[in-house]
Amino acid sequence: MNRYYPNLGSPIRIGGLTFKNRIVNSPMAPPDFGPDSALTRYNMAYYDLRARGGVALVTISEGIVHMATGRSHTKQLALDNPLTIPSLADTAQIIHNHGCYASIELSHGGKYAGSRTQDPTGKGIRRYGPISETLADGAVIHEMPEELIYEIAESFGAAAAVAKHAGFDMVMIHAAHGWLLHQFMSPATNTRGDRWGGASHEDRMRFTLLVIQKIREAVGPSFPIEFRMSGAEYIEGGYGVEGGAEIAKSVDGKVDLIHVSAGVHENHDAFVITHPSMFVPHGSNVHLAAEIKRHVKTPVATVGGLNDPDHMEDIIASGQADIVEIARQLLADPYFPQKALTGRKSDITKCCRCFTCFDRLLTTRVSRCALNPVIGREYDHQFAFRPTERKRVVVAGGGPGGMAAALSARARGHEVVLFEKKDRLGGQLLSEEFLPFKADLFAYAVQQARRVAESGVDLRLGTELGPELLESLAPDALVIAVGALPIIPAIPGIGGGNVVGLDALHANPPAVGRRVAIIGGGLVGTEAAVYLDGLGREVSVVEMRGGYALDAAEMHKTGLELELRKGRVDMRLNTKARAVAAEGLLCEGPDGAEFLIEADTVLVAAGMRPDMETVEALRYGAPLAFCVGDCFRTGKVVDAVYGGYYGALDI
Repeated sequence: MNRYYPNLGSPIRIGGLTFKNRIVNSPMAPPDFGPDSALTRYNMAYYDLRARGGVALVTISEGIVHMATGRSHTKQLALDNPLTIPSLADTAQIIHNHGCYASIELSHGGKYAGSRTQDPTGKGIRRYGPISETLADGAVIHEMPEELIYEIAESFGAAAAVAKHAGFDMVMIHAAHGWLLHQFMSPATNTRGDRWGGASHEDRMRFTLLVIQKIREAVGPSFPIEFRMSGAEYIEGGYGVEGGAEIAKSVDGKVDLIHVSAGVHENHDAFVITHPSMFVPHGSNVHLAAEIKRHVKTPVATVGGLNDPDHMEDIIASGQADIVEIARQLLADPYFPQKALTGRKSDITKCCRCFTCFDRLLTTRVSRCALNPVIGREYDHQFAFRPTERKRVVVAGGGPGGMAAALSARARGHEVVLFEKKDRLGGQLLSEEFLPFKADLFAYAVQQARRVAESGVDLRLGTELGPELLESLAPDALVIAVGALPIIPAIPGIGGGNVVGLDALHANPPAVGRRVAIIGGGLVGTEAAVYLDGLGREVSVVEMRGGYALDAAEMHKTGLELELRKGRVDMRLNTKARAVAAEGLLCEGPDGAEFLIEADTVLVAAGMRPDMETVEALRYGAPLAFCVGDCFRTGKVVDAVYGGYYGALDI
């Protein structure tokens, strides 16, 4: 029995396998595959790191069983191409090297095939779904004929056989989130009039049950099959948890693990239910697994935004689920299971659900994590810590970039001195302390500060590094991480007593009045508005551009939109702040007319600029000097963390 988490750390039998614990790595997009849709060494290193961290099972995402009709985006494996087998075999072996089982997700995009490939219009592929329809983007979908249904069902079986042949221990059927099988199971999308759909639950399940049958025939009775489903759809005309329970009962006993997710991620709003945002409680989808578990004998897994081992232990102990599956948390800290199950909970870096991973995936096709600079560079990182001569390294600034640089340099054996002019480390992340939806990000700052204190870094708090002090230290290398300064609009009254900066939010309660006008509707200003609105303040946001939070990651902005809909924030777009008056903020609207927003407090959130004055004063104080974070280029946490971590590897 595990002494720290007796339930989470206990073994469980799934099909012919015995999992060493109840923590599984659910599928998540890796670095892009090769041009032949096979795994590369970069992909293998990505999964290798997951297996090292102590999970019982790593699931590769995602294998397309019928490439001619099923590929929806570039991060998908061609399981119907024999040339993929060598890379699959290598990956399975790499995962096994760490005492971990290997699984692979079997999928088909259905009507969304071709939507995110090199031909985003899908014109290069004939797209099939349960019914003939035209999607909102103009894509023409054809009703899948019966002969193709049988062909694709056979391809699921063939793909499972390929996975087993390559050394995988398990397969996952992807029947969730709006892909092909889900499209057939959903009353919202399958209204066809034959035996493959319509009003009858049995008819809508027929294709999925045929797929399960073909896979079972291909892999045998003891080879585990996991079934991934949405416990509820959260779309108009879709099924709720009662419908999810009926689906689970239909596959009960035919599969070995029922993996209960949520939502249809091709629906904009439902995406942040499938992948819970920071604005909802952790474990917001657990209730779906708990309800479905009441109706089946097959073990049930839960998934979605979980990052705390105490919470996971309670889920297993209370019988809400048998297994916990995590994805983003294993980006933030791949060693989460190992740390939790060996009593090192305090050293876990928790996912803050900032959606940096999804933002980079959707915009640049690369893998990144705001809090873990190794992600996306796992292969290169194997060679990063080359031998080096011990040097004296001075770091100016104790924000996320400065702390990452100090820890990286110290890990390489350098003598490191870190200066922070405030009395605590954290930099801009300290502003997140009282925002409930930023609790995990603030916890990261606190944790990094503790790591710095325990690392042997010579930490000098409450001390600003100036040119004379720097010269006296005679460093070999200097890392400048002094951050940015707020942009203050040059408008009349901006220096008045009713004007505050973001530091007004550093207290609980915040140092603002009942009515607040915010200058700036970027990400920071919008998040501040959501926070203050939640406290019952009357909040108006003045943004000169035509949209708010334009600098937010797409999925994070979806979460923001949902919060704004719940609240009462008065969002004024295409509007300019003209002057601050005693009564509030004088503005110019889109039509050129001036008006007054009555406010007790005007909060300035108009953006930041690099602190170039401090940079120029320090930059020639060492033979090697470089800037990281906002003093180099104002950005997000991920930019500071990666810049500090990898910059220090060059010393």
